[in-house]
Amino acid sequence: MAPPPWLLSGLRPQSSTPIAWAAVARASVSLATPLAVGFALDRPAYGALVSMGALSGVIGDTADAYRMRILNIAVPQLFGALGIMLGTLVYGTGWGAVAALTLVGLVSGMMSTIGAVASVSGLLLLLNAVVGAGLPMPSPWWVAPLLLTVGGLFVLILTLLAWPFRRKLPERVTVAGTYLAVADLLAAAGTDAYEEQRQAVTQSLNTSYDLILARRARYHGRSNAMVRLLAQLNVVIPLVEAAPAVHVRRLTLPDEIPAAVRELAVAVEESRTGRPELTLPAPDSPATRAVDSALRHAAVVVHKADPDPYNVDDRLGRPAVLGVRIRRATRDVLLSGASWRYGLRLALCIGLAQALTSLVLVPRSYWVALTVTFVLKPDFGSVFSRAVLRSVGTAAGLVIAAPVLAAVPIGWWDVPVMVVLAALIPALTAKGYAFQTAAITPVILLLSDLLNHQGFHLVWPRFLDSLIGCAIVLVAGYLLWPESWHVRIGHRLADAVADIADYVAYAFEPGGSGDRAERVRARRRIYRDLSVVRSEFQRALTEPPPVGTRAAAWWPLVVAVERIVDATTAARVRVNHGAPEPPPAEVAEVQRQLRELAEGIRASEVLVEVRTELPGDEEGVLAPLRQEVAAARAIASPQP
Repeated sequence: MAPPPWLLSGLRPQSSTPIAWAAVARASVSLATPLAVGFALDRPAYGALVSMGALSGVIGDTADAYRMRILNIAVPQLFGALGIMLGTLVYGTGWGAVAALTLVGLVSGMMSTIGAVASVSGLLLLLNAVVGAGLPMPSPWWVAPLLLTVGGLFVLILTLLAWPFRRKLPERVTVAGTYLAVADLLAAAGTDAYEEQRQAVTQSLNTSYDLILARRARYHGRSNAMVRLLAQLNVVIPLVEAAPAVHVRRLTLPDEIPAAVRELAVAVEESRTGRPELTLPAPDSPATRAVDSALRHAAVVVHKADPDPYNVDDRLGRPAVLGVRIRRATRDVLLSGASWRYGLRLALCIGLAQALTSLVLVPRSYWVALTVTFVLKPDFGSVFSRAVLRSVGTAAGLVIAAPVLAAVPIGWWDVPVMVVLAALIPALTAKGYAFQTAAITPVILLLSDLLNHQGFHLVWPRFLDSLIGCAIVLVAGYLLWPESWHVRIGHRLADAVADIADYVAYAFEPGGSGDRAERVRARRRIYRDLSVVRSEFQRALTEPPPVGTRAAAWWPLVVAVERIVDATTAARVRVNHGAPEPPPAEVAEVQRQLRELAEGIRASEVLVEVRTELPGDEEGVLAPLRQEVAAARAIASPQP
């Protein structure tokens, strides 16, 4: 009689995620202050609208670097203002509201496939359009958009107030964290903890590059601090490449080496300069020579005060100008089948929800379409589990809201209540989707009550509306779309395996060592692809059977493919430090096996065990790589 694992995984709080207490304080101030000002001016509805805008800013404030936080808060507010304006214009128009919100749902869904900022912008565009079409707003039409924008800007101002008091750049702290992750990786080489630490390094590298390159997109070539940080981040790559060379030989590095990398992390965080002092043991193999060489070079670059800005190798490429990126993103969205499918799915569900609200003579509210908006958001995890968790979270939120709406009359007492309720949003958001829903529900109900004055009578109808919204999503947004029932890991993993085959060919190109920078870029792209596969795997695990059980079957193959990349890099590093080049025939055979594996992965979702033999020199440099490829084929090589 125990709940199924896919449900328990969503209801279990993520205790490892720390609570951002600064965000807790900021949420309380930003949502309660507008209410206090509204009551003081005898305009409680105005105060509620400003608090709604602040709520959007609090939800969107997820980035660490300040320049990314500006984008994550300011840009979505503009779309949120547009949404509330559109909703206000079609309020009470029946079919007009249905058509308008269906079109907004299509645009919002397609926007969500572009990126993080566009996804939040699409969410606020649709969410505020639903609210504007469902609640009476103050006249004239421009008042509500203005007040919501003021609320978002208030959150942004509170966020920026801490900027002068931050002793360290968030980007610098993040790069230092990458060095610490690499130190843990080197310490784990040759042990069973290596795989977990390698995943942590991949995630840390992704975060660091994203933060620095996002800042460089606006300040490229003008910030010496960013140039130096990028050089320090780039120079850690050879250490990451050397780690698998040690691990595949089951060598254990002396404690002095991870300790030296941790010292470099401190130097990065404190922006130290001067001559580095390293006391390292003498290397005794090609793999340890690779680690020693990479570590000494990293120490020189980390302590160098002014690296040559023209010699900084941007591994991911200099970002294009904003206009080019906008045109490129627009073209990709319009030509993407996945973008159109998701947009049409969201539009269908929103159209049904709004038709039920606007056209059927039953007392239904905007909460139905609002539930659809939150549940069908694509980057929050499984649609099915979100619908169930949304119901559970809404029920918990209504339990919190009921006594508040029943016992607290509209007036000044709402301000201290909002202080407490607003603080729960960032505190519980870190614990999971159901907890976030439970925290947001009473806040929205309290703000809605200031606009329509229904009090305690809001509670039960809102719960029924939530159940109806979840039912619409499960039927029209999940069951009617066959792609929802399938594990979508296969094709992405197949693409990654095909890229690895190309990587092997480039790494061991006959007659030359190839372009090392291009090898690094290729390797980073592969690991990013595998990171996406991992995210999709985690999403699929939260689905009920058969999707969840099929996803679990892919897990050994995902791990095996990651080990193939490590083994390839390790072999290239050994060749760079004295090992003989592998024969071209052996390289070609490894490539052929990888391409066959990629084709097999695309052919079926059912994994069938297939044995394979890769002949070659057991003492050769490619021996570990051949073993990993054979293991991948043996673990899970699909056939039609």
